[in-house]
Amino acid sequence: MNLSFNTLDSPSVDKVGIEDRIARVKARSIKKEAKIKGLKLALNMIDLTTLEGIDTENKVKQMCYKARHLHDVYADLPSVAAVCVYPNFVKTAVNELKGSAVKVASVATAFPSGHSSLNIKLEDTKIAVDSGADEVDMVISRGRFHKGDYGYVFDEIAAVKAACGKARLKVILETGELGNYDKVRKASDIAIYAGADFIKTSTGKIQPAATLPVTLVMLEAIKDYYYKTGKMIGMKPAGGISNAKLALHYLIMVKETLGNKWLTNKWFRFGASSLANDLLMQLMKQKTGVYQSTDYFSKD
Repeated sequence: MNLSFNTLDSPSVDKVGIEDRIARVKARSIKKEAKIKGLKLALNMIDLTTLEGIDTENKVKQMCYKARHLHDVYADLPSVAAVCVYPNFVKTAVNELKGSAVKVASVATAFPSGHSSLNIKLEDTKIAVDSGADEVDMVISRGRFHKGDYGYVFDEIAAVKAACGKARLKVILETGELGNYDKVRKASDIAIYAGADFIKTSTGKIQPAATLPVTLVMLEAIKDYYYKTGKMIGMKPAGGISNAKLALHYLIMVKETLGNKWLTNKWFRFGASSLANDLLMQLMKQKTGVYQSTDYFSKD
């Protein structure tokens, strides 16, 4: 089925229904065996990220080392899904992660504001891909979106998708700036129909970032698209997810909304570097019966 922006008509979101479902998700209890499985699954879905002005090659190397060595005394831990860096650090990350299953992602398109010309955004994307990035995280032009210039936002995403080549494209909506659930749904639909491989909540640079209700709205957009086309789209909540309990709530929500097929890092990610340490602490607690000090875990 060939669906395009011209056929796009986003439904209104049932705010009460969304928030009632979130309350029910939070009330779920999880048995120990399922909890351990969920903690490891969440760990395998993390994109470790450093996107600061003070980033250096050594900081990126340290993060890549952590991606490959989360906790050496825990024998059967999975790796994280990816590391995410600025385009000028992609080659460093690729070299450090060679031979591992960890992907290299790069932000692009004038991250985090998105304020630049399309030509510069496409060049930014090309630099990341030519340097070896497996994935590109772009930001939409929120100013254009708020003006109602949806066609521009759609065309820009489609152009960046074309520039990605074989790299997968994650489209960041910056939901904390969109205003309400209806606008989150509209932005999600635009990104999906324009060719996004993933839709992502946030840059992590503003508050609020990811929330359970907003993520559920985006998951519903993915579900509706899947029912229409049979095509799977990935989801990445990013920012503000710092503890294991909350991560497990996200996984329950994904399972109940989209099903088990989405419960892999090919289709679901967490943009939450600090989450890794809490997941590791919880796994060690389940294994040994006691919490380890935070001194046993690197900050980066």
